[in-house]
Amino acid sequence: MSLDTIKKQELINSHQTHGTDTGSVEVQVAMLSERISQLSGHLQKNIHDFSSRQGLLKMIGRRKRLLGYLRSNSEARYSSLIQKLGIRG
Repeated sequence: MSLDTIKKQELINSHQTHGTDTGSVEVQVAMLSERISQLSGHLQKNIHDFSSRQGLLKMIGRRKRLLGYLRSNSEARYSSLIQKLGIRG
């Protein structure tokens, strides 16, 4: 359930803060959000895949921690990111 290189590069290009940025919080959260959405679709079809469910919960927790870090450092970047990704109502 990993991202292919083309999709990963599109996510990096759309969320990077400067030209060589590949690991900022925004990029990491965007990649995690994409993987979470893919895995959620997989789990809707495969209800009894418990190991994937555990991985999904770990990814959700990691994304939550990264968002908390971003919110504590820069409220403006946090609000623009959640608006861009559409992950919080």
